[in-house]
Amino acid sequence: MNIIAQFKDAVEKRALYIKTRDEIAQMPLDVALDLDIFPGDAERIAYDAVYGKAA
Repeated sequence: MNIIAQFKDAVEKRALYIKTRDEIAQMPLDVALDLDIFPGDAERIAYDAVYGKAA
């Protein structure tokens, strides 16, 4: 993969991470709890979803 493709991939993943993080953080508390999600964990959940679980 060339440098431009890598950069494009990184930018797309970052945008998806931010969107996912914000949606989780802004989710109504009752909905989040029904899904067994704590909105305070939005950053970790979004990171795992976009980049994969940390080893």
